[in-house]
Amino acid sequence: MLRQEKGITLVALIITIIVLVILAAVSIAAVYNSQIVNYAVNGAQNYSQEAVNENKILNGTESIISSAVTAIESIMGTGSN
Repeated sequence: MLRQEKGITLVALIITIIVLVILAAVSIAAVYNSQIVNYAVNGAQNYSQEAVNENKILNGTESIISSAVTAIESIMGTGSN
C-alpha cells in the first residue's frame, strides 16, 4: 500500500519562491520608473518650506494682534500697568 503524503513538495515551494521574486522585481521597477519616490521627497521638502512660511505669517499676525490689543487697552485705560 502506498503512503499518501500531505503538504507541498519542494518543487512547488521553489516555483512559489521564484514567482514571488519576479513579482517583487517588477513591483520595485514600477515604483522607481513612475517617479513615486521623487514625488515623496519633493513633497517632504515643500512641506518643510511651507511650514517655515506659515510660522513667519503667524508670528507677523501675532505681533499685529498684540499691537492692536495694546492700543485698545491704552484707549480704554485698562492697560496692564
